Amino acid sequence: MKARFHAFISGRVQGVAFRFFARHVANQLGLTGWVRNLNDGRVEVVAEGDRDRLELFRDELEKGPRMARVEKVDLNWEEFKDEFLDFSIKFSAF
Repeated sequence: MKARFHAFISGRVQGVAFRFFARHVANQLGLTGWVRNLNDGRVEVVAEGDRDRLELFRDELEKGPRMARVEKVDLNWEEFKDEFLDFSIKFSAF
């Protein structure tokens, strides 16, 4: 079953390669979407794909890369839109 989520990750998640980690994991899982830093210190992720793979992705986002300290993941499940070709890093949210 195809699904989509929109997540906001809080904690020490900027300056620790979190976006590159997220893109790497998403690519391994065959997901599409994007990740970006927000000016309030959080990371935002939109991802689409098979629901079971999205759940694995969520689990990895809750851990983060080695230098990160994830405190909270606010995640909302949404309707699958099939709007992305790949998983990318957005470099400007400011």
